[in-house]
Amino acid sequence: MAVPQRRTSKTRRDKRRTHFKLAVPGMVKCDQCGELKLAHRVCKTCGSYKGREIVKA
Repeated sequence: MAVPQRRTSKTRRDKRRTHFKLAVPGMVKCDQCGELKLAHRVCKTCGSYKGREIVKA
């Protein structure tokens, strides 16, 4: 069984983990109310999508 001969340093460990992070969701302003919302989804505040009212608020 393979066993590391030396301990992995904190720097080397952290360099390996630089890509291991959460991505920020794509937020855009709503055309109707100006609130931030997720892109390509109905606005939670006013219920509109692409300038049309989809859900009654």
